[in-house]
Amino acid sequence: MSAPVIYGPDGGVLRRVGDGLANAMAGLGTERDKAASVYYADPLHDERQLVAAYRGSWLPRKIVDIPALDSCRAWRAWQAGKEQIEKIEAEEKRLGIQSKVLKARKKARLFGGAALYFDLGDDASQPVNLEKVKQRGIRFVTVLSARQLQPGEIETDPLQPEHGRPKDYVVVSGNRAATRIHPSRLVIFYGNEMPDEDFTNGASFAWGDSVLTSVFEAVKQADATNANIASLIFEANVDVVTMEGLMAYVGTPDGERKVTERYRLAATAKGINRMLILDGKETYERKSASFASLPDLMDRFFQNVSGAADIPMTRLFGQSPGGLNASGESDLKNYYDRIASSQSLEMQPAMFNLDEAIIRSALGQRDAEIYYTWSPLWQMSEKEKAEIFKNKADAARSIAGTGGLSPALMPIEALSDGLVNAIVEDASLPGLDKAIDEYGSLSKQSKEDEDSEDAAAAITPTPANGDQQLRLAANDAAPRTLYVRRDVLNRDEIVRWAKEQGFTDIVPDLHVTIAYSREAVDWFKMGESWSPRLEISAGGPRQVEALGREGEYKALLITANELVWRHKAMIEAGASWDWPDYQPHISIQIGGDIDLSTVKPYQGRIILGPEIFEDLRD
Repeated sequence: MSAPVIYGPDGGVLRRVGDGLANAMAGLGTERDKAASVYYADPLHDERQLVAAYRGSWLPRKIVDIPALDSCRAWRAWQAGKEQIEKIEAEEKRLGIQSKVLKARKKARLFGGAALYFDLGDDASQPVNLEKVKQRGIRFVTVLSARQLQPGEIETDPLQPEHGRPKDYVVVSGNRAATRIHPSRLVIFYGNEMPDEDFTNGASFAWGDSVLTSVFEAVKQADATNANIASLIFEANVDVVTMEGLMAYVGTPDGERKVTERYRLAATAKGINRMLILDGKETYERKSASFASLPDLMDRFFQNVSGAADIPMTRLFGQSPGGLNASGESDLKNYYDRIASSQSLEMQPAMFNLDEAIIRSALGQRDAEIYYTWSPLWQMSEKEKAEIFKNKADAARSIAGTGGLSPALMPIEALSDGLVNAIVEDASLPGLDKAIDEYGSLSKQSKEDEDSEDAAAAITPTPANGDQQLRLAANDAAPRTLYVRRDVLNRDEIVRWAKEQGFTDIVPDLHVTIAYSREAVDWFKMGESWSPRLEISAGGPRQVEALGREGEYKALLITANELVWRHKAMIEAGASWDWPDYQPHISIQIGGDIDLSTVKPYQGRIILGPEIFEDLRD
């Protein structure tokens, strides 16, 4: 299809134009169009200008630093055995990996490129052989900027895996002889990637553009506007005095002196007495500058910078989002998703050789099951964490079943180990991993119980149909009233506290009530606790209050999700409860005259024994 033709008044052809909107009368789409002279030129910013902007203006500095910091601040979580993770993290700490990756990322964003060099003590000019890396084989890791690391010959063969990249690099450092380094020994980070080597020379294409290159104009406009607005403050109020014959007076040096002295004295009198005395032919008025529209104007420039830098205003400027019900969470989540993509698509591939060397340097060998995941940047609130923890626990209970008509979907030991691993990774229960090491996992306890049962079975005969009878008893158990409690195992510690607070008649069997059902229920539908021993860590919300119809029970109110969830599970399974809600507590004393306002709640740990099922007692 031929291009449209524009004809002149005499019928002659003026020009042929490409596809697009054109109007010969208005000049739109022709050489008379004002936009026809607009074009994009190669952006040229030398390193001195980049450094000056980074050091002298807070906006360029934040644009460079914030994404680099966000990509490294939460770091990563290694997935391996506990001892393996401890060794790998210790090796990372020894080499300063996290801080050096952050430093390299900042330099790459500012100058267009930077690299980490990991030294293995062998010939750096040769490709790295990861299989030969031994324990503590990495001697050190250092950060090299684009100026210190000069690219060598560019690989031009499109059939080679490193096509378009340097075959090697040369370290330039003062008077030291040039050292060649193979790319496999470098972790190379780029700023903004260059489009194609055909449009740049080889040396420039080896690195990228500074991230400031594409945002310079937006930043300068915002900085200039901000400076101009600041200068207007000094001219917020301007005094204007009209004087008859002013030009005649200032036409001579003596007249100019008299005029200057006249209004200097007038300004002094006004400053001292707040009174301005004028001649009858003089007039005075004050001009005030309006700043009403300036905040909106400044916001438009800030939005322009935010869009150019691809950083939300809530993160770049620390500015609260505007608008009805605006929270800025969606913008931050999208931004964090972009950072996570950068970690997976740019940082992780670049760090592959270094990570493989770190694993071997930490462990002395490579376990194929070791890997890592980037820690999420979006931090949940305590309420959100608690809800997720509860949902996981409820899901695990559903999988575990309750016995009888609701059998488990998988072995309870396997489910327990998986849930414990998830809770440890989420840090929902701090110190759980150490407690598991001390008391053992459920699978280990079950194995010990099985060994004990096998030993007992060897000396105690059982009926051939014993298992069948047990199943029938579980399915057909007669409903009964139910009272469930957990006894306090560290009673002495709590009694010592109670006596110090003035309690005299302390309850002998300190315990926590979980269920008190007047309605008859099938005990075997109540399920079971995750652990026969529950330790509530020191601290947390604690109160001492008077409970009961007449406040006769002096109780220590505590909190423990396990107790609340077990109570809820029993209610859902048919147990009744005579009170509006459930508050875990330990009754300390019944009766007595004690001023609870002077009692300081017990803040130490609380250790509870297994759940004890009994018929209801008054």
